[in-house]
Amino acid sequence: MTSESMPVGVILERREIDNPWESHSWTPVGVVPGAADLPDWKEVAKGEGWVQFYAGTLSLELNRDETEDYRYNLANDPPSVYVLLREDEDVEAGIAPFKLTVSPSEAQAYLDGDELLLEPVPMPEIVKSWLAAFIERYHVDQPVYKRTRKPYDPRKGGPPQDGTPAGAGRRGPQ
Repeated sequence: MTSESMPVGVILERREIDNPWESHSWTPVGVVPGAADLPDWKEVAKGEGWVQFYAGTLSLELNRDETEDYRYNLANDPPSVYVLLREDEDVEAGIAPFKLTVSPSEAQAYLDGDELLLEPVPMPEIVKSWLAAFIERYHVDQPVYKRTRKPYDPRKGGPPQDGTPAGAGRRGPQ
């Protein structure tokens, strides 16, 4: 399988919320393509009631078998990078990014579990260009095969092909 990867940094936002059970929420707000090895959990921006952190660098992987999904994502307005977060007790924040994908199908597959948080973030232009070039190199259109229907054979049973329900308009022995 042909694949390529790019290091991508993840920016998470901690926002204060009015909730009796939790004091804040975590949301991915952006990605930084080609991110260097910056220290994890470095504060990058701050405002009234929110703080953004550089949460770490992950590898964004592209696989040749998923080019159809990538094309679908690029056709969306805007295309997205899907950031998957999970609880991590080894991190002070209690949550950490663990996977990035640009495949909507792969992102959807991860939603079947209860422990994960999945959020789309806007895809940066450099990732769009890289993804489009990958698709150009490896995408092969798959032919669509139409199923052909077999002609109706009254000896084998089944409904007639004219659209009338089986047994309709037929009478038993008179």
